[in-house]
Amino acid sequence: MIEIYTVGVYNSSEETFFKKLTDNKIDTFIDVRQRRGVRGAKYSFVNSIKLQEKLSNLNIRYIHKQDLAPPTEVRDLQKKADIKKSEVKKNREILDDDFKVAFENLILNKFDSESFLQSLKMENSSKIVLFCVEENANACHRSIIAKKIATEFNLKIYNL
Repeated sequence: MIEIYTVGVYNSSEETFFKKLTDNKIDTFIDVRQRRGVRGAKYSFVNSIKLQEKLSNLNIRYIHKQDLAPPTEVRDLQKKADIKKSEVKKNREILDDDFKVAFENLILNKFDSESFLQSLKMENSSKIVLFCVEENANACHRSIIAKKIATEFNLKIYNL
């Protein structure tokens, strides 16, 4: 049985971020970002090379699922909604409905979650985490992905 977790990095230190993973015995880390970098030094530990190195040292498998990342035109819908609300990405609490609909239509409707979970099971994954940057899962597309998988397979979602 696979357990599904989500995690963001904003408002976490390097130590607390990786502690969340190890405390929950995460064995597979699934990066669902389009670009695998964060500007500035504060969160440089989740830039692709450093992140993969650290996860390897922790014996956590790293998978980049770029096909689950929102394309630029979908991200632009959320940016427009954020501007309209005068909200910055780091403080966002929920995703805009236009973003959700576009993401589901362009990405999730093509996503074969059954094959995805089967491939994870074949790799002996039991505790997976979906990762993107937003602290609040409901403010990030990873929550939509997690919800689809959880609904289809009657799984509980744990947001770290």
